[in-house]
Amino acid sequence: MTESHPTACLVLADGTVFHGRGFGATGTTTAELVFNTAMTGYQEIMTDPSYAGQVVTFTFPHIGNVGVNPEDDETADPVARGMVVKWDPTEPSNWRATRDLSDWLAARGRIGIGGVDTRRLTRAIRQQGAPHVALAHDPEGKFDLETLVAEARGFAGLEGMDLAREVTTAQSYRWTETKWAWGEGYGEQTAPRHKVVAIDYGAKRNILRSLAHVGCDVTVLPATATAEDVRALAPDGVFLSNGPGDPAATGDYAVPTIRALVDDGLPVFGICLGHQMLAMALGAKTVKMNHGHHGANHPVKRHGDGKVEITSMNHGFTVDAQTLPQGVEETHVSLFDGSNCGIRLSGKPVFSVQYHPEASPGPHDSAYLFDDFAAAMDARKGG
Repeated sequence: MTESHPTACLVLADGTVFHGRGFGATGTTTAELVFNTAMTGYQEIMTDPSYAGQVVTFTFPHIGNVGVNPEDDETADPVARGMVVKWDPTEPSNWRATRDLSDWLAARGRIGIGGVDTRRLTRAIRQQGAPHVALAHDPEGKFDLETLVAEARGFAGLEGMDLAREVTTAQSYRWTETKWAWGEGYGEQTAPRHKVVAIDYGAKRNILRSLAHVGCDVTVLPATATAEDVRALAPDGVFLSNGPGDPAATGDYAVPTIRALVDDGLPVFGICLGHQMLAMALGAKTVKMNHGHHGANHPVKRHGDGKVEITSMNHGFTVDAQTLPQGVEETHVSLFDGSNCGIRLSGKPVFSVQYHPEASPGPHDSAYLFDDFAAAMDARKGG
């Protein structure tokens, strides 16, 4: 970019201002600010529904260098409200790219800011917690900083917010597409072994592909689906998806449904928000984290055999392991801070994890969990 003056600014609620160069859409947005440490997958991150209500700071400086393409979207449009990067996005250099990052963001109303000291910003997030911010882009560089500070302070925050209603599907649909393969693209599940209902609290497409990949005929239902809605489809198992916002807020209507399905004896598998709400349905509580876990390099220890998995994470709330009731076993734990990363209900095929085993674009250490879910359905049917 050739502007001689700042064309974008990021304003924190405490009055701190970061000036930079804008790209993507123009205008102003308010959000919670988080950082993500992944070296790849910026398009998947921006289209992950779990980032609703958030602006993402990327700690890796090379953002935009491989462009974007429609195959890598995790949902139809970007859900994160904006992005903060160290270096201005470059022209894309990748055979799969169909357009550059800035044009893609502009077409979808999302703001980007480059030229920011992302190390300083990340330290501030770690030390002070995820701040509320206003992000503005004006090619003329005219900013009313006092107003922007007020807008940042006026952001309601994610605690108590049920954002799943904003990102869930409006109606049910079937999913049969399987995972991407080199030289082949996405496949199609034509001989499924299991009927699965996936409750969509903000589901990523690669989760649905991973379910189809292990033999599931997937029907996706809205977040507000009742136990009766699920039972009407006579599934072999139920999947609880990832999603944004406060699990306690979404849990007001989701937890009774989940509790009823667990009581039915169905295999249940949850990821991220689905994990948190399953824990709540089993009697545990959740809490807001200082700055959350966002990245593709998070080590998680599996209690059963002590193995360590490198995982992809994106969450700002966590299950309070101290509140897990008798009969609910902690199966995984973060090696960064000891927070809960997985549970299992003793004696029933019910389990969940805080991280993302579908991990698009990676890592894939935890993909076995989809096979475990399929095996649980096989066992219940006597297969």
